[in-house]
Amino acid sequence: MSALRRIPFWVQIVAGLVLGVLLGLVARVYSVEWLATGLETIGGVFVGLLKAAVPPLVFVAIVVSIANLRQVANAARLAVQTLLWFMITSLIAVAIGITLGLLTNPGASADVTASQGAAYEGTTGSWLDFLTGLVPVNFLGLSASADGASFSVLQIVVIALAIGAATLKAGEKAEPFLAFMRSALAVIQQVLWWIIRLAPVGTLGLIGSAVATYGWDLVAPLAIFTVDVYVGCAIVLFVAYPVIARLHGLSPAKYFSGAWPAIQLAFVSRSSVGTMPLTQRVTTRNLGVPLDYASFAVPFGATTKMDGCAAIYPALAAITVAQVFGVPLGIQDYLLIAFVSVIGSAATAGLTGATVMLTLTLSTLGLPLEGVALLLAIDPILDMMRTATNVAGQALVPTIVAKREGILDVEAYHAPRGRDVLGDDALDTTAHDEAADERELVSAGR
Repeated sequence: MSALRRIPFWVQIVAGLVLGVLLGLVARVYSVEWLATGLETIGGVFVGLLKAAVPPLVFVAIVVSIANLRQVANAARLAVQTLLWFMITSLIAVAIGITLGLLTNPGASADVTASQGAAYEGTTGSWLDFLTGLVPVNFLGLSASADGASFSVLQIVVIALAIGAATLKAGEKAEPFLAFMRSALAVIQQVLWWIIRLAPVGTLGLIGSAVATYGWDLVAPLAIFTVDVYVGCAIVLFVAYPVIARLHGLSPAKYFSGAWPAIQLAFVSRSSVGTMPLTQRVTTRNLGVPLDYASFAVPFGATTKMDGCAAIYPALAAITVAQVFGVPLGIQDYLLIAFVSVIGSAATAGLTGATVMLTLTLSTLGLPLEGVALLLAIDPILDMMRTATNVAGQALVPTIVAKREGILDVEAYHAPRGRDVLGDDALDTTAHDEAADERELVSAGR
C-alpha cells in the first residue's frame, strides 16, 4: 500500500483506463461473459458508492457554504457574479454545440431511421415537472419506488439553500447547529476521499464494461453525433476556457495543471457531485480561490453548472433528432435551445447521465421523444466527456470571479504543482499547507 501511494494518482487512473479497455476488448471479442459481468459489477459498485454519498454531501456542503458567506466581504456580489458567469459560459457552450450541429448535420448522416426510435418510457422532463420538482416532497427529498429508494438532488439543493439561509437569519442561536454541520461535512468528505481512492479500480470497471457492452456496433450508426459531442466539449474545454482564463490575466497551462485531477476523475466517474470534494480541493489549493467563497461556488456549480450535459449535448441531440425525424428547425428553435440550456441546467442535478435535460429540450421544441431511445444506448460513452467539461467549468468560474473581485491568491495559482492533491494529507480534511491556512484566515477576516 505504501508503494501504491507513491504512484501519482493520475498515473493510477490512466493505468486503470488502459487495463479496462484491454479487458473490455477481451470480454467482447472472445465473448467472456464472466469477465464482462465482473467489469460491470466493479463499475456499478463504484458509481453506487458515489451516489450513496451524494445526498448527505450536497445537503451539508451547501448549508455550510451558505453560512460561510457571512464571513466573506461582498458575498451578494460574489453570488451574482458566479451566477452571471455560469450563464455566460453556458451560452458559449450551447453556441458551440449549435454551430457544430449546423456544420456537420449529424442526424442527416446518421445510419438510423425514425422507425428505429422505440417509444421512450423513461423519465420525461417538462417545464412543469422542473418547477414542481423544486418543491420538496419531504424533508430529505427522498422517494420510494419498486426499484428502491431514490432522491432528487434538485430538491435537496432547495432544502439546503433554505436551511442555510435560515442559519444566517438565526445568527448566534444557530452556532451549535453549524458546528455539527461542519463536523458532519468533515466526516462525509473523509468517506468521499476513501471512495475517490478507489477511482482507478472504478475506472477499470466502468471503461471495461462500456467497451465490452457497446464496442463500436452501437456507436457507428451515430458516429458523427458522437464525434460532435467530443469535439464540442473539447472546444469548450481546450479553447473557450483557456481564452476566458487568458482574458482575465491567468495562465491556461496553470489552470489545467491545477484542475486536471478533478477533470480526470469526472471523466471516469461521470458524476459532478461525486467529484465535488476533489473539485473544491483543487480550486482552493491549486487555483488559489479563497476557501469560504469556493465552499459556496463549487457545491452550487456541481448541481447547476453543466456546460457538457446541459448545453453542448442537448443542442446537438435536438438537431440530430430533428434531422432524423425530418422536423425543420428555425432561428426561434435555436434560440429556445439556448434558453433551455441556460435556465434548465439544474435539471441535470450533477448525476450520471443527462436524460432529463434531453427530454426537457425535446419536449420544449415539440420534437418526438422517440429520439431519446435512439441516443440512450451510447449515453455512457458520451457522458464521460460531458462530465469532464462540466467539472472544468465548475473550477474555472470561481477562479475567474475571484480574480475579478481581487480575492484570488495569484501566487498560489502560479505556484509549481509539486504535490499530489490526493497525497496522504488529502485524507485529513483539516490538513493544509501554510499558504492555504493563511488564505483561509484572511478570507475569514480573522
